[in-house]
Amino acid sequence: MMNKPIVAIVGRPNVGKSTLFNRLVGGRTAIVEDTPGVTRDRIYRDAEWLGRVFTLVDTGGINFSGRDDSIALQVKKQAEIAIREADVILFLVDGKSGLSADDEDLAALLRKTQKPVILVVNKIENFKKVEEFYEFYRLGLGDPIPVSAAHGLNIGDLLDRVVDNLSSQGFEEQEHEAVKIAVVGRPNVGKSSLVNAILGQERVIISEIPGTTRDAVDTPFARGQQRYILIDTAGMRKKGQIEDNTERYSVIRALKAIDRCDVAVVVIDGTMGVTEQDKKIAGYVHESGKGIVLAVNKWDLVEKDEKTMQRYERVLREELAFIQYAPAIFVSAVTRQRVLKMIDLVDFVAEQHAQRVRTSVLNEVVSEAVQLTPPPSEKGKRLKVFYCAQAGVRPPHFVLFVNDPELLHFSYQRYLENVLRKNFGFEGTPIRFTVKRREEGRG
Repeated sequence: MMNKPIVAIVGRPNVGKSTLFNRLVGGRTAIVEDTPGVTRDRIYRDAEWLGRVFTLVDTGGINFSGRDDSIALQVKKQAEIAIREADVILFLVDGKSGLSADDEDLAALLRKTQKPVILVVNKIENFKKVEEFYEFYRLGLGDPIPVSAAHGLNIGDLLDRVVDNLSSQGFEEQEHEAVKIAVVGRPNVGKSSLVNAILGQERVIISEIPGTTRDAVDTPFARGQQRYILIDTAGMRKKGQIEDNTERYSVIRALKAIDRCDVAVVVIDGTMGVTEQDKKIAGYVHESGKGIVLAVNKWDLVEKDEKTMQRYERVLREELAFIQYAPAIFVSAVTRQRVLKMIDLVDFVAEQHAQRVRTSVLNEVVSEAVQLTPPPSEKGKRLKVFYCAQAGVRPPHFVLFVNDPELLHFSYQRYLENVLRKNFGFEGTPIRFTVKRREEGRG
């Protein structure tokens, strides 16, 4: 696992935790709105100050009074887990609204921990007015640091305090690069349950209410020496079904999660089959050039005989014909059936996605393919393929040097792609081609 110190931001709802989080990581990562309780899961991002890298965690607001619904209780549970995981805790309070009973209750909880707690008073714009944050000394957590997360005031002093409190030992980076996995799909197909089944603990809030996961949540984990970053995302609805700004942000965030992953696990509800929205989501992953694993979830609820899986896979291939290369696995997040095999499949696809072929071997294969099946002529002119080179990985990208790019029909390019897959695998990953003109006889 990533061996970086963890800094958690905790506090009651709507004190500005997500605004501070975004300020510290340098981007608009957590959803920020005036609605209390918008951030409900833990959000992880790396931050850096004075050459020190640490993992910052944004949490849902802890509310000790009032609401007792299941989501509020799970939000509290998530924040408590973040406190247990953290090496340093930023306790954020609201300098405008003043000290509250929830602040005092949370302070009592934090005083029991042996970890460094930094009391941060947000929404302060005039630091000379000490009376605006003086009352927070009553929390018994030492000198409060006044900041304005919205305007970026005094953030440097806060980061200095964070770095001072970080242990100087035990946080070296390991050599192995983490595989980034985005878990994507329509609402309520079981993405969060699948994430929890992978992790073996409830890191992501689960509810029967579609759309419970609003943010893309990054969770680091490891198997042996291999490190991963698991990105659970909000369910992506059709555009016409997006009801409010918060949900609109969530869809954008899910798309961005795909953009920064290595492998996307596209989750399909096994009890419902492939829908048009499933096709659109898989299409976005394909167009983004990411590795793909199709995970048919809720397999425990599907009535089966000895040929059910074969029939289902045949339907998958028909409905998702544009990603024939993507492997499929039938899983159950509830029973954890084949969940570990799914991670093995992700490992395999990640390797295929990053595979590089030697130029000499590549050209032997392409030359033989052209000899076995010469390209058709068009208006008396025939395509000539002079040379092929691999220009990149993730996804594999090949450059074809030909006499006339306009003569390369998409069907012949598909033939060459199939030849590459037959010889080198590239299972689970799209292949990209760039076609360039080169005059005959050039070196």
